[in-house]
Amino acid sequence: MSQSYTLIKSGLVIDGTGAEPFQADVLVQDKQIVAVGTDAASHASSDASITEIDASGCRVLPGMIDSHCHISFDHPNSNDELFFHRRYGLAALVAGVNAQKVLRAGFTSFFDADCVFDVGVDLRDAIEGGVIEGPRMTTGGNVLINCVGGTAARLLPDEGTRGYARIVHTPDDIVKEIHKQIKMGVDWIKVHVSGMPIRPTKDGGEISTWTLDELKLVCDTAHQFGIPVVGHCRNASSTRDAALAGFDMILHATYMDDEALQVVIDRKVPLVPTFTFQANLADFGAAIGSDANLREVFRAEITESVGTLRAALDAGVPLLTGSESGFSLTPYGDWHYRELQVFVEDLGMTPLQAINSATEQGARALKLEGELGCIKPGYLADILIFDGEPESVITQLGEQHRFKTIMKEGRIVDTSTPLPRDWQLPGWRVSEYSERVLTRELVESMGLTP
Repeated sequence: MSQSYTLIKSGLVIDGTGAEPFQADVLVQDKQIVAVGTDAASHASSDASITEIDASGCRVLPGMIDSHCHISFDHPNSNDELFFHRRYGLAALVAGVNAQKVLRAGFTSFFDADCVFDVGVDLRDAIEGGVIEGPRMTTGGNVLINCVGGTAARLLPDEGTRGYARIVHTPDDIVKEIHKQIKMGVDWIKVHVSGMPIRPTKDGGEISTWTLDELKLVCDTAHQFGIPVVGHCRNASSTRDAALAGFDMILHATYMDDEALQVVIDRKVPLVPTFTFQANLADFGAAIGSDANLREVFRAEITESVGTLRAALDAGVPLLTGSESGFSLTPYGDWHYRELQVFVEDLGMTPLQAINSATEQGARALKLEGELGCIKPGYLADILIFDGEPESVITQLGEQHRFKTIMKEGRIVDTSTPLPRDWQLPGWRVSEYSERVLTRELVESMGLTP
């Protein structure tokens, strides 16, 4: 019986390593890349059945990886909506459609940082089992948090679970919850190391809410079972302590000081800045009624953090791209590419460096270093045939019509069947009365008679 191959011919290869594009063919068999080069076809067996794809005039690059996504959230406008207006079974069904939107945006893999209920584990297994089409994914469970931390203020209870959060306070709480999540099958343990205080502090921004000993306990417990740990860290001390405790990846890592930066550099902890949410709010918040002061705060998080993040990159710290897709500001399928744009425009990366962050480096979030994220022999055949020049114009990666072929594990993804853009589900969205308070003064200022 002859073996079957796919030969992608005459494309300009961007291999994901940061190297300059080069002319080559790519030979794929089953789920893997077999050969890359002008003589790629010669690596097929003599009796092979070869299907050819003409990539003339196109770029051939690895499927991209979103290293910070929330696939179960479905675009909430507020924590109130996310915590109190989601249902288990419906969240899973909706996430299955939203995952396909991620895939069609050219992101063949993603890391689901935390989820409502246990949707991440269930969706991952459904995709892997062939029940539903979607990107390859790794997932956390409910984020470990204490009632002081997070970004939900008094919506968090003193104990129990709410939304994506599991409240833990004592060492016994921490160990028990980690054991429970590992038993269920999570790929990562996530900790909300910093959070917004109820009353603003004199320093502004978030505050650290975990001790170093507590963070070390998380790492010791998870690492015993070979499970990595990731942390939400949006101030200097939380980033420093997460790195010291042995965290395997840090989300945000904003507002680092010299001490935190040095610890991150010494330990080469991969960072996922995840600036897309902030950039969208800063640049486009006016279109959805966001407060002008809030827009300035989120822009400042970028401008005040790019210097230390760039220093980390220059010192050899891996930077990964994450979009935080799942909120009203970051809908699935629309903005995954934008983190690459921020890396180029704000961090000063070249487009090829940004693509490296979204491919080869992103494999760390999937726990597939050396197997995913490059156009190389032996790597998984996640391949994009792209009609454009992303090595020069990174924003082209946000134009979905340019993706001529999306391949995941050697199989071409069907992008012809339309997906629903939105849905009307009873109790799913929280409607707001208004954006402003309807005072008599406001009515009179509009020339109306009260």
